[in-house]
Amino acid sequence: MNKRTLTRLLVILVTTANACWAGGCAKNLAASGPERTDANSVDTVLRDLREETAKLKSYKGRIEYLFRQPLFESQSLRNGVLYYQKSDEGSKLRINFETLQQDDEDEEKYVQQYIFDGVWLTEIDYQIEQVKRYQQAEPNEPVDAFELARRNFPIIGFSETEDLKKEFEIKLVEQQGGEAEDFVQLRLKPQPDSTYKDDYTSIDFWIDKKLRLPAKIVAMSAEEDIYQISFLNAKVNERIDKKVFDFEIPKGFGEEIIPLKKSKKRK
Repeated sequence: MNKRTLTRLLVILVTTANACWAGGCAKNLAASGPERTDANSVDTVLRDLREETAKLKSYKGRIEYLFRQPLFESQSLRNGVLYYQKSDEGSKLRINFETLQQDDEDEEKYVQQYIFDGVWLTEIDYQIEQVKRYQQAEPNEPVDAFELARRNFPIIGFSETEDLKKEFEIKLVEQQGGEAEDFVQLRLKPQPDSTYKDDYTSIDFWIDKKLRLPAKIVAMSAEEDIYQISFLNAKVNERIDKKVFDFEIPKGFGEEIIPLKKSKKRK
C-alpha cells in the first residue's frame, strides 16, 4: 500500500470510527438517489453530529475496507478490527487487518497493522516483513487522531459547519424506499477554490437517523479511485486494555523511518 493510499485510508478510518461509535454501523446501504438542497436540514444534521461525537471516549469494532479502481477494473477488500481510545493523555488508534480478497479471488490471510500514538504512524506488513514509521508530529507536540485526519479529510461532526461550507458544496441526497426512514445522506463536493479540490471529487456520508451518526463513508479521489468503509459489531465507550496499543517490531523485519516533513502540513 503506497503512502498516498495509506494516508487517505487512515484519515477516512479515523473519521468513520470516531463518528460511528454508537450502536454499530450499517453496510450495504441503498444507492444514491437524486440530489436535493435543504440548507436548514444540512445544518441540523451537522449540529446533531457534533453533539453526538462530543461523547466519544473509546471504540472497538470490525471493519471492512473496500478499495476500487474502476479504470483498472480492480478492487480489494480487507477485513479486520479497529481500536480507538481517548484520554487526558491523548488519543491512540490501532487497525489490525487480517484478510484480503482481490477481485474474484478467494479471501486469504493477509496481516497488516497500523498504529498511531500521537507522534508516529507505524505500518507493519507481515507479508513482506517490512515496517514503516511515518512521523506525524514533534515528540513534545503530539496530535490527536482527529487533528491528523483534519489535515487531509473533512470531518463532519468535528469540523465547524461554516468551515465545511467554505470548502464544500453540501447537499442532501434523497433516499429511496425503506432507506428513507432510516438514513440521511450528505454529499460533499469541493468548491472550486477548496484545499481538497485536488484530492477528492465527492465524499458521501450516510447518517443513521436514530443514532444521529454516520453509518458509512464513500470517498472518490481525483484519480477516480473509490474508498468505502463499513463497520460491524461496534462497542462504544467500553474499557480497552492499554496493552492493545503496544507493539513490537518482529525479529528480522526491515524498518524504514520517514521523518516529519513540516512543509507537508495542511494549513
